[in-house]
Amino acid sequence: MALKFGKEYFDGTREQGYGGYVYDGRWRPVAQRLADRYRLGPGARVLDVGCGKGFLMKDLQDMLPGVEVIGLDISEYAIAHCHPDVQGRIVRGSCERLPFADRSFAAAISINTIHNLDNSGCRQALRELQRVALPGNTFVQVDAYRDDEELELFEAWMLTAKTYHKPDAWMSLFEEIDYVGDYFWTILEPETTV
Repeated sequence: MALKFGKEYFDGTREQGYGGYVYDGRWRPVAQRLADRYRLGPGARVLDVGCGKGFLMKDLQDMLPGVEVIGLDISEYAIAHCHPDVQGRIVRGSCERLPFADRSFAAAISINTIHNLDNSGCRQALRELQRVALPGNTFVQVDAYRDDEELELFEAWMLTAKTYHKPDAWMSLFEEIDYVGDYFWTILEPETTV
């Protein structure tokens, strides 16, 4: 059910997705870091690939008057149920073929999205992010693990991921396709008892 990216994924139980994906302001600090990192100001265009219901888009818009934020998501449900402040600003499409011109965005970001593609799709999505953004102004967050215990925890938690690697394998993939943007790992760590 989660792989349909519909109501069950966004607003169903945790066994099928997020367990209710509602706006709570958690993206504000991320929006601020992105604004600072990419020096986003009035007139800049920002692309959020895999934007879901547009919560990060909302926070970027609120924080940066005059910045145009566009989202892209594959989910018709997410677009139909996006935050009211971003209605009409989300395009339905795939991150493997972005429907935008070369260098048409000051920055392009994709947080926890390309893991839903196979290895080939990940490579293509990274190329597309770089194609539509100014040189070096891309950010991608991907899934990683360092040992078998973290891998087991990740596979029990993640419902949709098709591609996840150890950090050195991600680095090899980035190097192979000449990805020069920013990146961050999502690594789930087992709880420790004291």
